[in-house]
Amino acid sequence: QLDGLSMQLNPQLADLPVYQPGRSLEEVARELGIPLDELIKLASNENQLGPSPKAIEAMQQAASQSHFYPDGNAFYLRNRLAEKLEVEPSNLIFGNGSNEIIEFVAHALLGTGTNIVVSQYCFAIYPIVAHLAGASCIIIPAKNHGHDLAAMLEAITPDTRIVFVANPNNPTGTLASKNEVMSLIENLPDQVLIVMDEAYFEFLDDPANMLPLINTKPNLLLMRTFSKIYGLAGLRVGYGIGHPGFVAALEKVRQPFNLNAMAQAAALAALDDDEHLQQTRKINKAGLKFFESAFESLGINYVRSHANFILAKVGNGQQTFLDLQKKGIITRPMVGYQLPEWIRISIGTTEQNDRCLNALTELR
Repeated sequence: QLDGLSMQLNPQLADLPVYQPGRSLEEVARELGIPLDELIKLASNENQLGPSPKAIEAMQQAASQSHFYPDGNAFYLRNRLAEKLEVEPSNLIFGNGSNEIIEFVAHALLGTGTNIVVSQYCFAIYPIVAHLAGASCIIIPAKNHGHDLAAMLEAITPDTRIVFVANPNNPTGTLASKNEVMSLIENLPDQVLIVMDEAYFEFLDDPANMLPLINTKPNLLLMRTFSKIYGLAGLRVGYGIGHPGFVAALEKVRQPFNLNAMAQAAALAALDDDEHLQQTRKINKAGLKFFESAFESLGINYVRSHANFILAKVGNGQQTFLDLQKKGIITRPMVGYQLPEWIRISIGTTEQNDRCLNALTELR
């Protein structure tokens, strides 16, 4: 029971942490009395170019049809994405963000007496979803802020049901090598699912392509999203790519109409806007180089990132976050990830990056 409630809540809710998202522009503007257009948000790894213009146009067209339920099977998006990835439509499952795919696998595989294996500094949602399902969490110490995949393999027990690996990892930006990942996949017990969370896959120059494995490895699930490089975070479109048999099992867990009509239309249009994707990659690569070189000049430790953000060691992360916020710049403190001396800065436009660095320099 919680104070003031007579209902008998599930016991695992008592100690369950609540995920703390990056603060919104509107929330900070209200709190600090700063005009909205004077704020910049570099907290949540969003695409600062915004959505593809083609996606905006598709949303506007879909708006007039909002009185109809969406296509429960996302037919057009499913088929176009399958074609683009060179997989079958039956290999795909869609979620309200890839976050919902994490919930699907928890519902399908976890329960009391089971466990998951994750890395230290993993995405906060993996342990939260596991605990909610009554499962426990085996956390393996990080190696150079990244995954120690060999140690994660060793840590698997007969009760392990899922191993989660984000590659590149959020919040550290680290990347496990293709050889390490392949070794983990090849040596994993057949009854343990490996979830490769590839939310930042499209930012990689030479990504390891695991897609050819999905039809021979029923215990491999890849997760990707339209929230990052495609700039559709507000619409919540993520997807899993896996063996048709396992995808069919996850479909039993998925609620009908979990992907709204506007989101489907926007994602479909964004898929074919290569110009927007390439421009985003170009801006991101330049932004990462800018921060890396500036941090080296200033003597600020950082973790080399393969995503669209960078982790910087600033001393008191929470205080730096608050001080930057007063200057109209929203970043992400890392105290919730057991990295109290660090902040995470999402890569922005050239102007936003300059402003963030100038503010950070003033605070030193």
